[in-house]
Amino acid sequence: MILDLIAVCSNAGMEEDKDVHIDMDTFSSQLGVFPIIKKEPFKLHLANVENKRLLIQGELDVTVSIPCDRCLKDVSRTLHLSIDKNIPLPQSLEDCAKGAGSTEEDLSEEDDDQLEQLEYMDGDRLDADRLVYGEILLAWPMKVLCKDDCRGICLKCGCDRNKMDCGCSQTIPDPRMAAFQDVFNKFKEV
Repeated sequence: MILDLIAVCSNAGMEEDKDVHIDMDTFSSQLGVFPIIKKEPFKLHLANVENKRLLIQGELDVTVSIPCDRCLKDVSRTLHLSIDKNIPLPQSLEDCAKGAGSTEEDLSEEDDDQLEQLEYMDGDRLDADRLVYGEILLAWPMKVLCKDDCRGICLKCGCDRNKMDCGCSQTIPDPRMAAFQDVFNKFKEV
């Protein structure tokens, strides 16, 4: 969903709440493509602070289906996203380039770099899907387990060890000790 921010960006001190819904049905990253199971519309608070900065705030919950890191069973995870952005106004940067309104000192190099890195802003338009995508990326869990004591899959036969015990030997030799094992096997007494 694209939001038009012309009214907020052009009026100092103006605040506005917008009802936003995200259009994306999947979350794609280098880890894979994950379906979004549940998403609800949310309120996004926009504020023009002293005609220099744009404040973007909102909260939402997104439920994503992620495979368990041990057994690959799909697990539903609800990610609570808290959006709190304070960025330079796009028009302030344009005015600064033209030499009108703001001065060079009003916008630091950090602000200039920050505006260039904002994928969700295009002038005075905000792409809510890209904003939420970045927040999901930051809130993504490091490890996902279907249950705390998940036994995973057998490395030899591939069966789900949570459902049945396959009987395969679970001792895995340490690969760092392989050179020592070769020495022992070479000089092994019969």
